[in-house]
Amino acid sequence: NWKENKESWSILECIEHLKYYGDFYLPEIEKRMLDAQPADSKMLFKSGLLGNYFANSMLPKAKLNKMKTFKAMNPVGSDLDEKVLDKFIAQQKQMLDLLNKARNVNLIKTKTSISISRFIKLRLGDTLRVVIYHNQRHMMQADRVIKRSAKARFTV
Repeated sequence: NWKENKESWSILECIEHLKYYGDFYLPEIEKRMLDAQPADSKMLFKSGLLGNYFANSMLPKAKLNKMKTFKAMNPVGSDLDEKVLDKFIAQQKQMLDLLNKARNVNLIKTKTSISISRFIKLRLGDTLRVVIYHNQRHMMQADRVIKRSAKARFTV
């Protein structure tokens, strides 16, 4: 729960934020995969224009571009404990299961809604990229918090 300042996120807040997105995307992905067309073994996934844009905007970079999070997805001020980690680990196991099942699904023709608008649909392959990159992005953020907290302890 350590934070560098009141505006920054703690490690648990980073994880809670990812959990919020998992609460939306995991059921959405699972639901769409149930009705999906089977994969064509010869077809390679090709990203859509909008999906590629969203995925690349989430892709972790050495110097991350800061993004404003939606209020409903902002964990600042939440009362968090180890249950956050338990739920997140369960979500990650579910994601691995969905990724395994996605081998048999048409990743181009299967469309999913996105968290910012149910009217915008992305190819399932792009949605998987967005969710995974978003997770990587915030795990890197949590890692930076770990390093800063260690540094703060040794400089006090």
